[in-house]
Amino acid sequence: MDRLFIIIPAYNEEENIEAVAREWHDAVEKTNKQSRVVIIDDGSKDGTSEKLACLQRELPQMEFITKSNSGHGASILYGYRYALENDADYVFQTDSDGQTLPAEFWQFWECRESHDIQIGFRKGRQDGLSRIIVTKTLRIVLFLQFGIWIQDANTPFRLMSAGTLSELLPNIPENHNLSNVLLTVLYHKNKKNIKYWPITFRPRQGGVNSINIKKIIKIGWKAIKDFSSLRATI
Repeated sequence: MDRLFIIIPAYNEEENIEAVAREWHDAVEKTNKQSRVVIIDDGSKDGTSEKLACLQRELPQMEFITKSNSGHGASILYGYRYALENDADYVFQTDSDGQTLPAEFWQFWECRESHDIQIGFRKGRQDGLSRIIVTKTLRIVLFLQFGIWIQDANTPFRLMSAGTLSELLPNIPENHNLSNVLLTVLYHKNKKNIKYWPITFRPRQGGVNSINIKKIIKIGWKAIKDFSSLRATI
């Protein structure tokens, strides 16, 4: 019986969190009773934590963790470590803004034994031109830094075997901003079995995105410096 942990970081997602939690809880229920959806509240300042506390009474396979704010990438790393510490067999990650579709998860789950990691690439994405430009730019940066051409390195829709995740995770610095990007690079550099699937990527379903262009540029410059310093060790 394969135990699935779905990791979902959340920050100020009061408008979306109930629908997202219910949808993904339905998914873990359909796998087995040992699977969990784990939502990590990254120090939200709105009613996200209160909503999750209420939902936890109703959704038996949902867990939520509230921690101090450390950013999206750090929250993902926190969730991955939590899943591994709690004996997950497979770890899936998505976001809490409702842009991904749980219905598209099942092709990943059915093929879980055939691949070390399966990643969705955002085909015909609907989250704005600026985000599309960021993804295309990141693709070029990763090629220049690591010599690999990655279709969509930062997609928040990925299923990983616990064995390969536990092997590669120690190579990612604590609180790294773009942890999923670096993890994708590691899977490629270590020649793991990788499968990309096209997925739907809808507009944000509610609330306001906490990442704006100014923050994207700041994160981007830091990422380039970080990638340069890590290149020799990966």
